Amino acid sequence: MRLLLAEDEKDLSRALTAVLTHSGYETDAAFDGVEALEFLEKNDYDAIIMDIMMPRMDGIEALTKIRENGDYTPVLLLTAKAEVDDRVTGLDAGADDYLTKPFAIKELLARVKSMTRRNESYSSMKSLRVGSVTLNTEKQEVSSENSISLALKETKLLEFFMLNAEKELSTERIFDHVWKNDEESNRDVVWVYVSFLRSKLQAINADIDIAGEKDGSYTLRVL
Repeated sequence: MRLLLAEDEKDLSRALTAVLTHSGYETDAAFDGVEALEFLEKNDYDAIIMDIMMPRMDGIEALTKIRENGDYTPVLLLTAKAEVDDRVTGLDAGADDYLTKPFAIKELLARVKSMTRRNESYSSMKSLRVGSVTLNTEKQEVSSENSISLALKETKLLEFFMLNAEKELSTERIFDHVWKNDEESNRDVVWVYVSFLRSKLQAINADIDIAGEKDGSYTLRVL
C-alpha cells in the first residue's frame, strides 16, 4: 500500500517514514500543504496522514481542496491541539480520523490499518464520470454516445483509472490494486485488460483513452 505523509517537522517526518516503510507501506513525504497537493496531482494513495499545522497551506485548507477535487482518499489528521473545536473542524473538512500529538506509533499504525481496511470495503462508487464517459459500477456498464457492458475486472480497472484520471499508474500498482487477491494471475493480465478497455472505449466513442505501453505505466487522459 502507498501512503502520503504531510508533516513539516522533518525529524518526525523521517522517523514516521522509516516506521511506515518498515511496516510495509510505500511512503512519500511532503513538508507542507502545497507540496502534498502536488504529490496528489501526480500519484494515487491508499491513505493520507496529514498534520494540521503546516506552512504555506495548513492541513485543513489542503484537506478542503482535496475533497473539492473529488478525491476521497482516507485522511488521518495529526494535531498538537486537543480542543474539541479543532477535531470538529477537521472532521467537517472531510477527515476520516484524527490523532493528537504526542501519540504512540502502535496507535498510528492501528489507525492507518483500520482506515485503509474501510477504504477497501467501501471504495466503490455507483457512478463515476470523466469527460463524456460515465461508469456505472453497480450495473458494470460504461457509456458515452452509447453504452456497453463490462466484465467485473474491467469495471474495477476502469474505476481505478477514473478515480485517478490524468495520473500515471504503474503496471505493478494497477495489478496490486485490481488483482491483489488473485493468486492465479500475473502482471501480464494488466496489459490484456487495458487492451479490452481501449476497445470498449472506442466502441462507445469515448473522449477518454488509456495511454501507455505493456509493462510500463498507464494514464487515463481526456482527449
